[in-house]
Amino acid sequence: MEPSHKILLFGANGQVGHALAPLLSGLGNVVACTRADVDLSDRAVLADAIRALVARERPTILVNAAAYTAVDRAESEPELAETVNAIAPGAMADAACDAGACLVHFSTDYVFDGEKTGPYVESDPTNPLSVYGATKLRGEQAIARACSRHLILRTSWVFGAHGGNFLKTMLKLAQERDSLRVVADQIGAPTAAALIARSTTAMLRAVAASPATDPRWGLYNLVAGGETSWHGYARYAIAKARDMGWPIRVADDAIAPITTAEYPVAARRPANSRLDTARIRATFGLDLPDWTAGVDEVLSALQCQQTS
Repeated sequence: MEPSHKILLFGANGQVGHALAPLLSGLGNVVACTRADVDLSDRAVLADAIRALVARERPTILVNAAAYTAVDRAESEPELAETVNAIAPGAMADAACDAGACLVHFSTDYVFDGEKTGPYVESDPTNPLSVYGATKLRGEQAIARACSRHLILRTSWVFGAHGGNFLKTMLKLAQERDSLRVVADQIGAPTAAALIARSTTAMLRAVAASPATDPRWGLYNLVAGGETSWHGYARYAIAKARDMGWPIRVADDAIAPITTAEYPVAARRPANSRLDTARIRATFGLDLPDWTAGVDEVLSALQCQQTS
C-alpha cells in the first residue's frame, strides 16, 4: 500500500491547479489554497504566511501552481511579478525544506531566448527576454538553492477548459469575426493542463517518498508532443471546432499568418519555444501525446459545458 500524503496545493483556482486538485487526491489529502488563503502578491507577509500554513497543515508535498502569468503586463509591474514568481516560490522552498516535504513547481519556456535552432534541453543556458521569463527563472533558482527534494517542470503554451487562454480566445473570435491574424513565426507545443496534471501526479507517485539522494529529483521539460506555430494552433483548433458543430464564422483561408513584428506587444517572446522531453520520458516513463490530442480533449469538454 503506497503512503498517504498530505498535499498543500497553491494556485488551486488556476488552469493547472484546477486540473491537479482531483488527481492529487489519489495520493492523499489535498489542502487547496487560493489567494483568499495566502496572498502571494503581498511581499511583506507572504513568507510568514506560508511558513504558518505549512506549520499548521504539516504537508509532505507542496505543489506550487500559482504564478503571475500576465506576460505583457509584467513589463510594467516587475515588482509584483518578482514577488509572485520568484520570492513566493523561494519562501515555499524554505518552508518545505524545514518541514521535510518535497516541492513541485511549474516554470516556463520563456526562460530561454528562442535563438537555439533545435529543441531546448534542461541544461541549455537560459536567457529570458521578458520580465516574466526572468522572474520565473529566479523562482527556479531560489527553489534549487533551498530545497533539494524538488521537481521543477518547465512547460509551454498552457491551455485548458478552465480559465482564460489562447485557445478559448481564438474560439471566441472565430465565432465573431470574418478574419483573424495570428503569429506564425513562434514555434512551440501547446500543452493541456490535464496532461501536466496527469504527468505531475505520476511523477509524485514515483518519488514523493524518496530521499534527497534520489537522482530523479530536479528540473524537467514537460510539454506535449509535436510542435506548431500560434497560427497552426489556431487553424487546427478552429477547423476541429467547426467539424464538431461549433458556429464558426471565420473561413479557414481567412486566418492569416503574420510575423511577430506585425503584432507588437510589450514583452518579447522566444521564436523557438520547443522543449526536449527525452529526460522526463526516460526517467518516469511518461506518455506525452501530440498537442492535438489535448486540443481535441478540451474542445470536447467545452462543448459539454455549453450543452449541459
